Amino acid sequence: MQTKYFQETDTLLLIFSNHDIVETFDLNEDVLVEVDKDGHVVSMTVENAKEQTDVNEFSYQLATK
Repeated sequence: MQTKYFQETDTLLLIFSNHDIVETFDLNEDVLVEVDKDGHVVSMTVENAKEQTDVNEFSYQLATK
């Protein structure tokens, strides 16, 4: 999984896998979800990320059982 933030365009890209993208869905005018041939999420793009998320505060935690 990768997370990339492009400050010059205020775009947040979340990449979940490297599978080929076959379809893109608009969740709203600023959020796109891209899926593979099996319908699994490959990536998510968030435009105007500062309005949609708190891109300045990002953390990752692996939950334990």
